Amino acid sequence: MHLRVALYFVALIAASPLASAQDAKPPLVARDRVRLNLAGAETALDAAKAKAAALGLKSNIAVVDDGGHLLAFARMDGGRPASASTAISKAVSAATFRQESGPLPVKGEPDALLSLGLQNASGGKVTPLKGGIPIVVDGQVVGAIGAGGGTGEQDAEVSRAGVQALIDALTGSK
Repeated sequence: MHLRVALYFVALIAASPLASAQDAKPPLVARDRVRLNLAGAETALDAAKAKAAALGLKSNIAVVDDGGHLLAFARMDGGRPASASTAISKAVSAATFRQESGPLPVKGEPDALLSLGLQNASGGKVTPLKGGIPIVVDGQVVGAIGAGGGTGEQDAEVSRAGVQALIDALTGSK
């Protein structure tokens, strides 16, 4: 009889929420992730091209996902072929570092040698050049856009226009 009562209490404790919470394993996959798709990338790309044209630039523009993989690209008529790789590198840098591309500071001070060293070590996929802007949706970096063909400030302005157009389309603004 005592054994049966003891087994009953063991089973009751094992079935309690406290015991199951302690034994619960973390999920094996994330299911609440927002992802940038081709339609979103093309929305950003179209707006960035329009901004570049408004500024009188002949830009190369790249849109990548959160891992830096190319989703959409355009080289505007007259755009420099050499700016194609820098546009992609700017987008990859912004996506993978989760911040605008540009010189990487060391203790608050820009360090060109560190930035150039990272660029070389990454095979050119990271750049200290300005013009890459991350795309943030619901607090998550879902991708980035990078532009090349103008000054660093102009390239950043072109990229920001693409990001803003995508955000506006998602929120129903404008």
